[in-house]
Amino acid sequence: MTGWTVAPDAGRVEQPRCGHLDQAPAEEPPAAARGCAECLAAGGSWVHLRKCLVCGHVGCCDSSPGQHAWSHADTTGHALARSVEKGEDWACCYPDSLFLRPEPS
Repeated sequence: MTGWTVAPDAGRVEQPRCGHLDQAPAEEPPAAARGCAECLAAGGSWVHLRKCLVCGHVGCCDSSPGQHAWSHADTTGHALARSVEKGEDWACCYPDSLFLRPEPS
């Protein structure tokens, strides 16, 4: 994958921009854990997993009790995370509240 772009939003006349896309390195970092790092350490559970596109930290989604992916973004300033769920190919920017899609090849 070469990068990410903001997903089109049909509900807006002017398409939003993400001011954090430059945080993603040219090569995506490997996942730092097989599950949510914080949930694994605490013996907790999660609904879905998200991987930080900056450092590879794996945290649980906003529907999970711990919301550790969002917490990681908030405490580190790492704005971008992608879904690591099978069959899902999207990412998000937490501070800009935007969905991202892979750049077309």
